[in-house]
Amino acid sequence: MSILDKHGIIERNATLLLVGSLAVVSIGGIVEIAPLFYLENTIEKVEGMRPYSPLELMGRNIYIREGCYVCHSQMIRPFRDEVERYGHYSLAAESMYDHPFQWGSKRTGPDLARVGDRYSNEWHVQHLSAPRSVVPESVMPSYAFLKTTPLQVSNVAMELKANRAVGVPYSDDMLQNAEADMKAQADPNADTTALEARYPKAKIGDFDGDPTKLTEMDALVAYLQMLGTLVDFSTYDDAAGYR
Repeated sequence: MSILDKHGIIERNATLLLVGSLAVVSIGGIVEIAPLFYLENTIEKVEGMRPYSPLELMGRNIYIREGCYVCHSQMIRPFRDEVERYGHYSLAAESMYDHPFQWGSKRTGPDLARVGDRYSNEWHVQHLSAPRSVVPESVMPSYAFLKTTPLQVSNVAMELKANRAVGVPYSDDMLQNAEADMKAQADPNADTTALEARYPKAKIGDFDGDPTKLTEMDALVAYLQMLGTLVDFSTYDDAAGYR
């Protein structure tokens, strides 16, 4: 009996075909999954990554609440066209403190993984308030209400504590100073020495243009200005790893 005849028997017998398919899938699954049990960590450690500051974390919550991830991804794939447009391809470690991660699956708007420091605070506020005033072809709705909505968080420390419960390394010191750090980051006149020691490279300043109050706009812009700024990509080879 030839190989083709034997193959035909399997194809015509539903039971044999099912058993054979399960065997192939099982072997493939074991080959892919088994090595992971011998690895302590599948995420490459990179210098610069830190937990979100309280203000950045609140801004991230607003980002999720308003559904920004529906139109904006935070995942630059290792392809030349994406790297040349957005910057260095995304590293797994950049999402290690995201619960949930914000990779996204659609780009109605541009990817935001490297948006930090690309525009001024004023630009972000104007863009969020009246998108078409700075990007005429934009289809983004206005989020002007964020500038007049006070940032209200009943217990900032509990927000950090909840994240610590799922692995984010917030220290007791960070929890104890959470509310003070949140307010200080948006106050250009505050002493932010301790804040910057706890959260290196944190952007400090009056984000929404009104230093007299802390708003949701402050939080969201602080979050956007941090994205992609923590890792020093000059230490990586931009020519490697993408096609």
